Amino acid sequence: MPMAPSHAAKPSPHPPPPPLGTYYATRRPWRSFFDISALSLPFGYGEAMSRIRHNANYFRVNYALIALVILFCSLVYHPISIIVFLLATVAWIWLYFFREAPVTVFGRIVDDRALLVFLILVTVVSLVFTHVGLNVLVALIISVVVIGCHASFRGTEDLFLEESEAAEAGLLSVVQ
Repeated sequence: MPMAPSHAAKPSPHPPPPPLGTYYATRRPWRSFFDISALSLPFGYGEAMSRIRHNANYFRVNYALIALVILFCSLVYHPISIIVFLLATVAWIWLYFFREAPVTVFGRIVDDRALLVFLILVTVVSLVFTHVGLNVLVALIISVVVIGCHASFRGTEDLFLEESEAAEAGLLSVVQ
């Protein structure tokens, strides 16, 4: 009677990891981002909030780049702050914009949104310590207004999320 080898694969109690694409952000094409024909007024508050949620998830990396450019422009007359900002930008580039694999800490994969919040906090706190707190605050307010306006006026009819991205954003509903 044949016996199974002792090194045979046993089923794992852990679910398989999701596809790699769900762990790191994707920069969307700027042509799609600046598509004038996709701009329209929302019909009401509910549609505006729906557009903001959808666009914030779809254009997440583009919005982060725009916020960083606005922040950089606010620091033009503060050379020490620009040096600190450039160091933070290196962290952004290395950890968020151009990575090819998910970020892991202590063997666990870090969610893209958690990494985004962490990098925002590190950038803001490091710049506040260079005594440009008001500049940072004004730049962040301008960024929120610019991003909010784009997200609410940019139609979402032509934007398609992958199923995993939509599930992460809470955009799927399950009907039983």
